[in-house]
Amino acid sequence: MSTDLALSASALDYHLVLSRQGDREVEGILVEEFTRHDDFTTTGLHSAGWTPDAGWWSSAALSRGLRTDPDVLARVVPTARADVAATYRRLGGGHLPSEAVLRTYFRDHQPFATAPPLRLGPTRPPEGFHERRVYRVLFAKDLRADQVAALRAVWRVTDGSTAGSAAGGHHERGGDQFAWNLRRVGHTLAWGLDVTVLLRTGAAEAVRSTLTDLTNLLRQHGLVLATVERFS
Repeated sequence: MSTDLALSASALDYHLVLSRQGDREVEGILVEEFTRHDDFTTTGLHSAGWTPDAGWWSSAALSRGLRTDPDVLARVVPTARADVAATYRRLGGGHLPSEAVLRTYFRDHQPFATAPPLRLGPTRPPEGFHERRVYRVLFAKDLRADQVAALRAVWRVTDGSTAGSAAGGHHERGGDQFAWNLRRVGHTLAWGLDVTVLLRTGAAEAVRSTLTDLTNLLRQHGLVLATVERFS
């Protein structure tokens, strides 16, 4: 069953930083952008933070803490650019700079360890396709039961697509096929979105846009992107 995917005009990821866990008072904002290989796996992370008293500053430590410290994670909320812009203006920052200008505030690029794709599952694609890829998109933070139900509704499924899957879906773009399953991973508050890609065409844009749309949808439901890995 196909699905409509959430789209976003923003290339950067935006977050509000709360003053304390469970508080609604906003202390500042965090802007991030992942760097990627040609196959869209993650190579590193750029980021910049802003608070009314300090202006723009290097947020590398905050970005690391966001993905390793549950207390920091609890204070950071993924947010659309339009809502961050309204908060920025309310806190005295004025007009939120363009994404091109925001990139000039990135100071400390954080490289991620990378390795060749693991070869899991069939090595040959099904007949009619020239390549099979399997991605795992890792997210921090947790999902409530109602958020999982909302994702199932968006993806038009009533149950997990495979054993251990909380939700899943599939669609086709220009002859290329995509299927995904969302499941808990590890022993902490983490989720993994496994995306299987069957390429009939040579359109890399379909891979990029599908991974981006799925990631943006999960960010809208409160998850924080950690990395994109490839298994085949």
